[in-house]
Amino acid sequence: MSFTSDNATDNYITSKKGWEMIKEYIPRDKKIWSPFYCDGKQKEHFAEMGIDIIHNDEDFFENNHGDVIIDNPPFSKMKEITNRLFELDKPFILILPTRYFGIKYFMNKFKNDIQVIVPENRPTFSNLSNPVEGYTPPGGTYYFCWKMNLPKDLLFL
Repeated sequence: MSFTSDNATDNYITSKKGWEMIKEYIPRDKKIWSPFYCDGKQKEHFAEMGIDIIHNDEDFFENNHGDVIIDNPPFSKMKEITNRLFELDKPFILILPTRYFGIKYFMNKFKNDIQVIVPENRPTFSNLSNPVEGYTPPGGTYYFCWKMNLPKDLLFL
């Protein structure tokens, strides 16, 4: 399941600026897999920052690429995605709503090695069904990181 033709409200594309905010924390010595395809622009955004990623319109649950996962997952499938991430045991950086601090199934899996990057300004998004960029969720989003060995567990940009 690539999610591309799934729930339209789940297919949000992170702006290039949203990834540039954390550029210094994206590892350059690892193969990066961005499994949640949307419109495929993420590969372009990362390439413009000088970072090559694996980003194909394919089933996340049946594939396994790279060393690190960096992406913006579809939130309606997060329980299944959380289980798969834990099974893969790969470090990740995911853009998630701030409420994930309190989501039990997520925190129970990742609480021992979770780190969070709090952006100074909210990243913006566009949607497959509404390509106008500039949407920000009402509660905001953070970059939830697992096994990324950041310099601090809570980083404020």
